[in-house]
Amino acid sequence: MFQDFDKTAGRPAARAQWMALLARAPLPLLEPALGAYAHGTPHWLRAPETGLMMVQARAGGTGERFNLGEVTVTRCALRLDLADTPSAVGVAYVLGRSQRQAQLAAVADALLQDPAQHSSWETRLLAPLRTHLQQQQAQRQARAQSTKVDFFTVARESGAADDQEDSQ
Repeated sequence: MFQDFDKTAGRPAARAQWMALLARAPLPLLEPALGAYAHGTPHWLRAPETGLMMVQARAGGTGERFNLGEVTVTRCALRLDLADTPSAVGVAYVLGRSQRQAQLAAVADALLQDPAQHSSWETRLLAPLRTHLQQQQAQRQARAQSTKVDFFTVARESGAADDQEDSQ
């Protein structure tokens, strides 16, 4: 009944990874990285459209799946006709309502499918995106760590305060 994104047969793992990366890519990083391709006119197979998608979770992280709620998602599909290579189909799903972000992610997906140019797009587009997302993750972890309470220390300090009161 349910399909795991990363276990679908017939899909190369590398494409699943770059599509997941492109789905989280911020618009200010996509526009300059794609250069002239960002301003081209694609042939739409499915124009950008916004809708809702059900999000699932697992009880305790390992238990049975359940429907957690809905999120806003924008999706699109396009065919990119390149002069020196056969046309490629790019697909994108992004959280939120940014049709431009979905379009650019789909263009990037189509460009990354060209084996001759894949390595150049890997270094020009995907590597900076990975670095940016890792930095964001580190900042979130640092903020969360700054709010951490060590209850052992709190208990020890409160116990020391009780001892001082008893001795007086």
